[in-house]
Amino acid sequence: MTIQNAIKTKNIIIINPEETLSSALSKLHSSHDAGFVFSQDKHYLGVVNPYHCLIRNSFPGNAKVGHCLFHAPRLKVNFPITKIAQLMIESKVHYLPVFDKKENFIGIFSARHLLADLKDSPIFKIKIKEVLTEKKQPMITIYDNDLIANALNLFKKYKISKLIVIGKDMKLRGILTYFDLISFLIAPKSKEALGERAGNKVNLNYQQIKNFAKSYVLTLTENDYLNQALELILDKKIGSVVIVDNKKYPIGIITTRDFLRLLSKKNNEKKIEITEKNLSKENRQILGGFFEYLSNWVKKIPDVTKAKLFVKEEKKGGLFEVVLSLIYRKGQPTIIKKEGKNLRKVLKKIKGS
Repeated sequence: MTIQNAIKTKNIIIINPEETLSSALSKLHSSHDAGFVFSQDKHYLGVVNPYHCLIRNSFPGNAKVGHCLFHAPRLKVNFPITKIAQLMIESKVHYLPVFDKKENFIGIFSARHLLADLKDSPIFKIKIKEVLTEKKQPMITIYDNDLIANALNLFKKYKISKLIVIGKDMKLRGILTYFDLISFLIAPKSKEALGERAGNKVNLNYQQIKNFAKSYVLTLTENDYLNQALELILDKKIGSVVIVDNKKYPIGIITTRDFLRLLSKKNNEKKIEITEKNLSKENRQILGGFFEYLSNWVKKIPDVTKAKLFVKEEKKGGLFEVVLSLIYRKGQPTIIKKEGKNLRKVLKKIKGS
């Protein structure tokens, strides 16, 4: 796939920097979601994200969004999948902005879209237990009658957004996400918390986990396959699947991060870099269509680790110069240069080289 063909340009969550944080976060759907903040003159400023606003930092609900911005990584249309996946892991934001060569905002790209396009990839056709053995983060559980204060401490301590809820018998009872608590954490202090009766104001911190945890949890076993977990995540529009043994004891959790981690380590992904100069919008589209062919072609060339394509338009479309550099694991790179008055024909010459 190419990022250019999967950029989302409509139904983006746009946030005004003068909005309050509580208002902005109410428009989001998960801890890894993002609202994209623009000034009045439509200049991109950054993103607002639950993890960075509340877990990593502790901004109050009445803070202006403009003071809570996170400067998420900026994607470019020529970024390889491995790099996109790694940036999503590092930033903990699964919706990232995409910019053109002139640093103009052109849309967003999501982890869900990425995984949906790659759901049939052989890289995900492995048993779940292989993934669990490589996870560095231990499974974090909490008892259903523990207090919310304990959950908040775990969220902060481990920098995570999900906890597996168990009973005293150690069996799965549900799952608690930080996002489930956001509306209560950033609500005005005068607002009564969930579970209050007859004016008896009970602080959120002293309420039990079971009052907030979701009891409906999708589960699989370690002998199931990773692509089955991905199908559930995509079909049910959830962020995780809990892994249980034959007695229903939770032994792990598969999240979107696990799929991104595999993609970031994908060793058969060869880097393709495209640089263009002076191309018109029409010719950029032609170049975008050529990217998929180039990617598939480069994959078939032994020992090539990277390919660089430079396309230059001169004389307002009167002349095109294309230079393809194939960089090998060892030895000197191969340089292919072609020129012509028609970009399609010049790129066709590159194909025939």
